[in-house]
Amino acid sequence: MTEHLFSLVPFPAVNIPQIAITGKIARHNNTLSIHFSITGKTEEILCPKPTGHPTRTEDLWKATCFEFFLAIPHRPSYWEFNLSPSGDWNIYHMDEYRRVGFKEETQIQRLPFSIRKGPGCISVECSVDMSPIISIEHPIEVGITSVIQPKDGHETYWALTHPNPQPDFHLRKSFILLLAQ
Repeated sequence: MTEHLFSLVPFPAVNIPQIAITGKIARHNNTLSIHFSITGKTEEILCPKPTGHPTRTEDLWKATCFEFFLAIPHRPSYWEFNLSPSGDWNIYHMDEYRRVGFKEETQIQRLPFSIRKGPGCISVECSVDMSPIISIEHPIEVGITSVIQPKDGHETYWALTHPNPQPDFHLRKSFILLLAQ
């Protein structure tokens, strides 16, 4: 089992919400578990309202959304996982950087996760069997990100690192965690 604690940093911008985004990601056998925790002035965050029936949905990153990216080292393809506070979700596969060969990843039919909101805290927990897309013997490079939309409607971008002069979650040099078996 491999496990990492993480803390996301905002891309420099005006009106960054006064929050902290931390968490833990672990791989046990071929199950990936991730936990995001937002603390601070969470009342400043605009969250999509919960849907009665969470489904695979497009464009979740246009609002507050929790994301993680997975790749096998030395291969150009990767996966993007989106988790919305509404309960909706999606997984995409790209053959190469930024939408080359972009398609929904249909080998995973459900992405079970939970959202809990309380005073000054929002937490997201997800656990997914990666066997349909990544073999157990492959290590995984991971990028962890969030789009946070304050109540004024602009978007802020949070990641483990921001290696470019503009926010870009798809850069492989931002997939800085390694999860081995």
